Amino acid sequence: MKTAIRKMGNSQGVLIPKPFLMQTGLDIGEVEIEVENEAIVIRKPRKKSREGWAEACRLLADKSTELPIAWPLIINEADSGFTW
Repeated sequence: MKTAIRKMGNSQGVLIPKPFLMQTGLDIGEVEIEVENEAIVIRKPRKKSREGWAEACRLLADKSTELPIAWPLIINEADSGFTW
């Protein structure tokens, strides 16, 4: 099947026919895109965005010797009218 590369804002894009998406299991959302052997390859993400971040933050916090930050203790003159 042939299709065209079209201008989309400041970028270019290709409309992907729905049967292609159904065959691959892709849908609207995040995908990985890269060039392989002079071809543009689009695939499902191998990992979800931010996967593992929560656990990494917990590990960092566990290793920290500092006290946790308490947001109300951070003073900003512009916030003087707010009640915490």
